[in-house]
Amino acid sequence: MKPLAALIAGIALIGATSPQRESIGIYQGWGAFRDSPPPHCYAIAQPVRPRGSDAFAAIGDWPTLGRRGEVQFRLSRAARPGAAVTLFVGDRRFALIAKDRIADAPNPATDAAIVAAIRAGRSMRVAAVDRRGSPFADLYALDGAASAIDAAALTCLTRQGANPAS
Repeated sequence: MKPLAALIAGIALIGATSPQRESIGIYQGWGAFRDSPPPHCYAIAQPVRPRGSDAFAAIGDWPTLGRRGEVQFRLSRAARPGAAVTLFVGDRRFALIAKDRIADAPNPATDAAIVAAIRAGRSMRVAAVDRRGSPFADLYALDGAASAIDAAALTCLTRQGANPAS
């Protein structure tokens, strides 16, 4: 599991706060945050469908680990083990690797391609089959995504991911 999963596994709502979490800004349906330890910044959104879910999409930067633009999804339902999980952004599709409710890009090149597609897209959909064999999809609006991604990346770059208390 990527470090981003450990960071946001407990976040049920975008507005959730911790003593070490700093809000960078809200950009339409996307938020940008800085958190530590270890220092990291991320853009995050909840799906427009299904509403009320604790699902999310996040793009994170971990400057002290040399990792940037890592994409991760918490699905609204647990994916069936071995079932395909696919992200659709515009006319692009990306295979994701899923374990239970967490889905990640398989490698940094795919992370970068997904982030580029998100920047150019209007919406994205993560589709999978749940443990009962029922198909489901989480739909995200991308308005504000590029701004939130940039704000998170710039904050980690300019502050070198420093602890908010410093």
